[in-house]
Amino acid sequence: MITALANPHRFLAFARWAMPAATVAAVLLFAIGLPWGLFYAPAERLQGESVRIIYIHVPAAWWALGVYVFMAGACFVGFVWRHAIADVAAKAAAPIGAVYAGLCLATGSLWAEATWERWWVWDARLTSMLILFLTYLGYLALHAAIEDEERAARIAGVFCMAGLINVPIVHFSVDWWTTQHQGASVFRADGPSIDPSMLWPLLVMALAYAAAFAALLMANMQAEIHRRRVEAAAARRLRAA
Repeated sequence: MITALANPHRFLAFARWAMPAATVAAVLLFAIGLPWGLFYAPAERLQGESVRIIYIHVPAAWWALGVYVFMAGACFVGFVWRHAIADVAAKAAAPIGAVYAGLCLATGSLWAEATWERWWVWDARLTSMLILFLTYLGYLALHAAIEDEERAARIAGVFCMAGLINVPIVHFSVDWWTTQHQGASVFRADGPSIDPSMLWPLLVMALAYAAAFAALLMANMQAEIHRRRVEAAAARRLRAA
């Protein structure tokens, strides 16, 4: 399937029905997950109502990492096999991942103020997530600064793949260093430690973020493919004139 979608014509045909389906899924999942987490899930014993930020903050953190891994994979495919659609996918994913990382930092600051009474600390998790956010911005800046599309994709792709080293640092920072963040409570070898009444709305929100990413990714890719076609057609007309 991945090989088939490497063809722009086949991808556009796939996206014509897959993007609306992902959009509907995202809307439904957010419509279920947001009220469930913000109004119906129980408050936490120590943090009280402020814990409800978890339903926005944690899925944003998960998918800020997940989108970056997707991006780096697409860059690798584009770099090794010269698949133009892979470069398009990486470029299309970057602004979505940047928004997720920015949302994670913003909601994390709100949660820190409510819990630690400080907006920001140079905690290992916070600092590594900030670096991830800046890496997203750096990738986008490289693409914007280099006019040649193929050269921009290769240079930005190398930058993206190099930045992949930060992903395990973000994920394992709470295990490798003493931080103010608590340890993992969902993805644990002995199973989740979070109560099911809070876990289920959290997982629904994680699926909502994933569906939103899929829909936005396909929308961005469609726009990028059409832009490149328009520019290629304009260049052909100039050469023919």
